[in-house]
Amino acid sequence: MTWIDSRRFRLGFSALALFTGLAGDFLRDLLTWWGFGVIAVAVVVGAVLLLVRSRGSWHLVDLPIPLLVFLGVATLSIAWSYYPLASLLGATVQWATTAGAVAVALTLDWRELLRVLGWVLRAVLGLSYLFELIVSAFIRHPIYPVWVTPDDPAHPAKLLYWSRNLLFDGGKIQGVVGNSSLLAMLALIAAIVFAIQIAMRSVGRVAGWVWLVVALATIGITRSATVIVGLAVVAIVAAAVLIIRRVERRRPLAYGVLAVVVAAIVAVGIVFRGPLLGALGKSSTFTGRADIWEKVIGLAEQRPAAGWGWISYWAPWVAPYDHLVVKGGVQVMHAHNAWLDIWVQLGVIGLVIVGVLVLLTLIRSWLLAVDGIAVPPARPTALAMLPLLVLVAQLVQSVAESRMLVEGGWMLLVIWAVKAKAPHSEVERT
Repeated sequence: MTWIDSRRFRLGFSALALFTGLAGDFLRDLLTWWGFGVIAVAVVVGAVLLLVRSRGSWHLVDLPIPLLVFLGVATLSIAWSYYPLASLLGATVQWATTAGAVAVALTLDWRELLRVLGWVLRAVLGLSYLFELIVSAFIRHPIYPVWVTPDDPAHPAKLLYWSRNLLFDGGKIQGVVGNSSLLAMLALIAAIVFAIQIAMRSVGRVAGWVWLVVALATIGITRSATVIVGLAVVAIVAAAVLIIRRVERRRPLAYGVLAVVVAAIVAVGIVFRGPLLGALGKSSTFTGRADIWEKVIGLAEQRPAAGWGWISYWAPWVAPYDHLVVKGGVQVMHAHNAWLDIWVQLGVIGLVIVGVLVLLTLIRSWLLAVDGIAVPPARPTALAMLPLLVLVAQLVQSVAESRMLVEGGWMLLVIWAVKAKAPHSEVERT
């Protein structure tokens, strides 16, 4: 056995890959884009080594067909792209990110994946509070990423701040990722992971509860309306899974009742959306997102079928995204809605492909959560709910952010899609 085959290498690689994906903003803000690029290349090299080394244990058919079709269409879009060189770069990055995610999915079992996610998310939350403490206790003023020099120091663009020095003021901290909404989403995923670890007794009881409280407290401090809604939806879905597990012989009736409850919740949300948004501190424009969506929709309608070409993040130097949306003196680099971003870049074709990918992954994750391995009378463990709950959180986030399509968000989607489909994706039962 070589070092590539060792469990230590697999776990170490997976931790680095997921940390790079989920906390890429931290690495860029600390090490510049060049430093981040070196780490990203190392992750891709490691992924290729693992995939080649284990080629006898997996086959192309193990991967979801919609995933492969999406990558193919994103690459082919270079031919009709309005910005072919940027599309070439975007497609290359998408393939590289996918390779890292597939390597993690195929080389870790579910317990190992839960363990690595726990490591990574504890590191992100722990470093975030340490970072904010250093800024507020010693630096005592907002700071920029190391690679940012403000054009007008007298009137700085606040959206560029790495930390706004708000820890002692009770403000929305941004953590090492430099964005309160992103930190909140990572805290939500962390809360899911830590709760499952507690249920599985895979961590110490005291440490498990302490980190769960830290994750929930971070959601409270960051006060992201999207993530608060996501937390509520995740809790409802988790409850629904537990109910379906318990009424195995009366599932048709249970599904009917759940459908009525969901319809009622949606109806209440639509009727009382104004007061609900107000309670979450949001206006009817969703903190200016409606203006962004309007411009993106106008752009997408010019090329509705196949889009302008895949680009992933909007390159700020590429038309038509250069100066398409500017907020607080900073160019916006995504549509703040994953589905609008797919539409504007790959048109209706892309929407259908990604929609099928997400729907199939959601269905497979649901079945995995409620049934696990069909070997009665054993019951599926809490671990079986991991892909479903995190994917649900991502889908809620996709309404207001495009992170599901890039970096860590895309990695998680690919991991769920691959592991929920592959034969070895079965979750251990107790």
